Amino acid sequence: MRSFFIASSPGFVPPSTNDFNLPPSIGDSPYSTKPIFLVFLSVILISAFFIAASRKAAVVPGKLQFAGESVYVFVRKSIGEEIIGHEFMRFVPFLFTLFTFVITNNVFGIVPLLQFPAMSHVAFAYVLAIFSFIVFHAVGIKKQGLIKYLSGIAFMPGVPKFVYILLTPIEIATFFIVRPLTLSLRLFANMFAGHLLLLVFISGGHYMLTNDHLLLKILSPFSFAMGIGMSFFEFMVQCLQAYIITLLTALFIAGALADEH
Repeated sequence: MRSFFIASSPGFVPPSTNDFNLPPSIGDSPYSTKPIFLVFLSVILISAFFIAASRKAAVVPGKLQFAGESVYVFVRKSIGEEIIGHEFMRFVPFLFTLFTFVITNNVFGIVPLLQFPAMSHVAFAYVLAIFSFIVFHAVGIKKQGLIKYLSGIAFMPGVPKFVYILLTPIEIATFFIVRPLTLSLRLFANMFAGHLLLLVFISGGHYMLTNDHLLLKILSPFSFAMGIGMSFFEFMVQCLQAYIITLLTALFIAGALADEH
């Protein structure tokens, strides 16, 4: 009986950051990795979906048109109009593109055969944060002028002058360092941690199922079940993170449009 409870296979090797460093698919080119292809695939899928949804637009929408319009209306009203206000329409294309791009690349993490969220590579999250950074600062500079905009950041109105010694460096760091970092790292960290957690349960279940240890074989379905359950939870997180990065971008734009920020 003792042989049933002694594993003869090597010990379980848990997932690590190495599982996110995927090798090139074509030769040695660093631009032919799976995350790169997934990003291009997301652009193709998003474009094809919304072109198909709007090609035969009707007063009474079909299922495809309804789905496309629902996503657009959600971003337009729930994020653009409610957060930015009366000037929201000119920012809807950017917010809509940001939301659909992020959510598509996030959901890739639980799609069979793809199963990798592109945003778990921090470089993609950094690029999105840079775009948002450029947009909301450009908006503020265009509306208020460079000097007034920068002075509004460095010297908050209504504050005693001696407080500027402490407040000015904090405000400058917040607007030019903290904001883009929080946008990118929040998205990256959630996608990275979620995917790593799924890897732990699925690879752990596979290890237990193929192990000679009888008890591990019995427990393996529970690991797979946790992996499946976590996939549903991860889907909610993926959608939520797409919403949060779009919402924060809209909030930053609204702040840049304000006379005082």
